[in-house]
Amino acid sequence: MKDYINEDFLLQGETARRLYHEHSEGFPIIDYHCHLSPEAIATDRRFEDLGQIWLEGDHYKWRAMRTNGINERYVTGRDTSFREKYDRWAETVPMTMRNPLYAWTHLELKRVFGVGKLLKPETAAEIWEECTALLQQPEYSARGLMKKFNVEVVCTTDDPIDSLEHHKAIKNDGFEIKVLPAWRPDKAMSPEDPARFIEYITRLEEVSGTEIKGFASLIEALRTRHQYFADAGCVLSDHGIEQFHADDYTDKEVGTILQKVLSGTRLSAEEISKFKSAMLYELAIMDSERGWVQQFHYGAIRNNNSRMLARLGPDTGYDSIGDFTVARTLAKFLDRLDAGSKLTKTILYNLNPRDNELIATMIGNFQDGETPGKIQFGAGWWFLDQETGMINQLNALSLMGLLSRFVGMLTDSRSFISYPRHEYFRRILCNMLGDDVEKGKLPGSEIGTLGKMVEMISYYNAKNYFGF
Repeated sequence: MKDYINEDFLLQGETARRLYHEHSEGFPIIDYHCHLSPEAIATDRRFEDLGQIWLEGDHYKWRAMRTNGINERYVTGRDTSFREKYDRWAETVPMTMRNPLYAWTHLELKRVFGVGKLLKPETAAEIWEECTALLQQPEYSARGLMKKFNVEVVCTTDDPIDSLEHHKAIKNDGFEIKVLPAWRPDKAMSPEDPARFIEYITRLEEVSGTEIKGFASLIEALRTRHQYFADAGCVLSDHGIEQFHADDYTDKEVGTILQKVLSGTRLSAEEISKFKSAMLYELAIMDSERGWVQQFHYGAIRNNNSRMLARLGPDTGYDSIGDFTVARTLAKFLDRLDAGSKLTKTILYNLNPRDNELIATMIGNFQDGETPGKIQFGAGWWFLDQETGMINQLNALSLMGLLSRFVGMLTDSRSFISYPRHEYFRRILCNMLGDDVEKGKLPGSEIGTLGKMVEMISYYNAKNYFGF
């Protein structure tokens, strides 16, 4: 019997196998959105054992372990070792069948460490020893792993106040893989907590050298940092928002709102929405002026468990899909930019799958007839980053747009061994197209055209779209 992860994993027909092995496998990886630590890349971090590299910050695995009844001590606890956590993860893996974690886990074992065994309590010790021994070798450092997977470009996620010192160090080292910052200004447009917002504005004043007296000087400070990021090679922004905001407002109104929150006063929901509307617009103008790509990840309800937020902090596995109404506001936001010829290349990622057709049709409203795929329906994100979610996104885009112009996959990960997710996506794409051929939905005589499409989606579209 073949290993679970074998050369034809997920490829269920001859055409699918041909498309993947001849037109996708082996292409470089452009990981244009991730949460890797620039410091870890700059210092070429080494990992002590399999538990550390797998479980240190992976909230996907943490959620599964909790659901399997694993005590939090063995999930995020500081008084337990990574070996103890790993053993609990090994107990959990057999329970994850049909969850994407099952495929991801075994893809990582096979592609990173060459281990074809299935992880379960009976094999846990043997796999631990084999993989941990490999991690002691130089090629399993942070940079070594990036080179192992033929990574060409990585874009991290960085706040406007970040010094970008690690990006500069990586560039000065002459590291052959491009590691670029991506502008993530979420905190600059989040006035819900006045004390936290004031603290952030104080930091922004310091790093920008700009005294923020009102809305105009706030934008000036951000423009200064925007230039700083551009000088460091940044070519794209990213926003993590619950929903889009496109309220009508005046400069005077927004200035008054800013003064109110800077005095420590809590804002009303209407005031918050007006402020966010103004900020989204001004930030989009900056991106347009520099020719950057702007990304919008929307639709998450974050930090739902207040007890665990107080105990562990954010980004620890307590977020979920939201049900925000988005169509009219999104259309108004994009139209406001388009009307002033200020709509730059844009990628939209929805977290609620009910919005697939909404986004697939919305992007067609703002294509400019000059830039292929200027407005993009982004890859299945977060909870949709799995076979069904990817297939649904690909189907909606295919039926209502041009799949051939899609910029493809990204890891959205904090882990240096998540690169097999690109392979996972590419196999799903090739299997979908191959199945269409074998069912007569697409002509078998056009396998060359389909092969070219696969190559574009796997690599070339992203390379050209971002200008790498």
